[in-house]
Amino acid sequence: MSVLNLLAVAGAEVKSVNPWVALAYLVAGVCFILALRGLSSPATSRAGNRYGMVGMTIAVVTTLITHFPMHSEMTGPDAMHVSIDGTTALEILVAIVIGAVIGLTTARRIAMTAMPQLVAAFHSLVGLAAVLVAGAAYANPGAFGILVSHIDPTGLETLVISPVSRIEMALGAAIGAITFSGSVIAFLKLNGNMSGAPIMLPARHVINLGTLVAILVLTAVFAATDPAPGWVFPVLLVLAFVIGFLLIIPIGGADMPVVVSMLNSYSGWAAAAMGFTLHNTAMIITGALVGASGAILSYIMCRAMNRSFISVIAGGFGAEDTGGGGGAVKTDRPWKRGSAEDAAFMMSQAEQVIIIPGYGMAVAQAQHVLREMSDLLKEKGVAVKYAIHPVAGRMPGHMNVLLAEANVPYDEVFELEDINGEFAQTDVAFVIGANDVVNPAAKTDKSSPIYGMPVFDVGKAKQVFFLKRSMGGVGYAGVDNDVFYMDQTMMLLSDAKKMVEEINKSLAD
Repeated sequence: MSVLNLLAVAGAEVKSVNPWVALAYLVAGVCFILALRGLSSPATSRAGNRYGMVGMTIAVVTTLITHFPMHSEMTGPDAMHVSIDGTTALEILVAIVIGAVIGLTTARRIAMTAMPQLVAAFHSLVGLAAVLVAGAAYANPGAFGILVSHIDPTGLETLVISPVSRIEMALGAAIGAITFSGSVIAFLKLNGNMSGAPIMLPARHVINLGTLVAILVLTAVFAATDPAPGWVFPVLLVLAFVIGFLLIIPIGGADMPVVVSMLNSYSGWAAAAMGFTLHNTAMIITGALVGASGAILSYIMCRAMNRSFISVIAGGFGAEDTGGGGGAVKTDRPWKRGSAEDAAFMMSQAEQVIIIPGYGMAVAQAQHVLREMSDLLKEKGVAVKYAIHPVAGRMPGHMNVLLAEANVPYDEVFELEDINGEFAQTDVAFVIGANDVVNPAAKTDKSSPIYGMPVFDVGKAKQVFFLKRSMGGVGYAGVDNDVFYMDQTMMLLSDAKKMVEEINKSLAD
């Protein structure tokens, strides 16, 4: 979706699409659909990515090729200086190269632990691009081909922005602004620049509702008035930026994966709305696919987390104005410390081991040594399974991607609802870098920010090994965990990768 600005180059001229252009956009759309289908499974995700890249390449190239010949038949070096509404082909090419270099460099250097905040940052850019395109169309509607004839009460004929285009612009700009400011807050929370705890404002629901109503009223005024007062569109944008901020700050860290998914949906709808303004079929198709798939994923995750889908859109879900919640660490409670040798011995004697990975595994990049541990256990006749929570990590599918990177067999990876009933018959539950997803406070403490979220019943296992850096950490949601202090729990306090390497050495001896 970062291609939004490139597709905007064609402007209104693309509305006169010839059959070959329509066919190219249709092929691109099919590629996008195949990409989504491929990304629905780790086994086909690589092919899905390839389909997406092919589709986007077709869309961008088609948009550029169909635009330039309409202005000049020049070829060679002179064609690079043809002006398209003040922009030359050379300038567009330079912009593409700069963006490609930035994207390639970022993709090669970014760590998997930073992927969630990178996704949030990309969403913010998509939202900002939608706002800029809407602003450009508002400032220079003639260049976008959205002017229509209008006769005022005095009989004077003037050109005004068409009512349909005004609705598209207002919706695209508003959704884009919400996506931008909301994604910026999500980035700051995920990156640690802002507290991951819910930030509650007084009367936040009243403020949010009032702001949303004001945005809808201004959208109606902007669409129905010929022409609309000059202050309406800027004020609408300001309120949209504000509501994006207000919707995300009350949401705690444990619910952030759903936020990332929902912002992804918003960015798609913003792009689709701008696609109508630009008369660009590729943008409409791409935006609609991203918007719909993001909304569906958010709905699925909300059901898995026992959250209300409507409350996700409203903001502040999973967070109540209560003062309790067990956020403080109970350092005076007794707990047991284990060693790598203890873990290796107990797991080698087990019939089944369930591994529950979390963000701490991602931080330590321990997925490869974890797979080695699994292989060593299987050589000893131990059945090994991986349990993945819908919100493990900081974005949807975070743990699945890491395990796939380490070549963990897909048939060993299970979702919460498929494996949670097996803990009572499991000899060892091995928790590595996870906390909130195994915290029983989600079931027992109504004042907890994670209350109502389904969690793994690791406490039902005969033995629990809990690997974390220290007893001082309480997870992203800031909630202490009673599993630490259970009789069958041994705490393995160390860097995840280092501890698993020591376990592997003991297993290999």
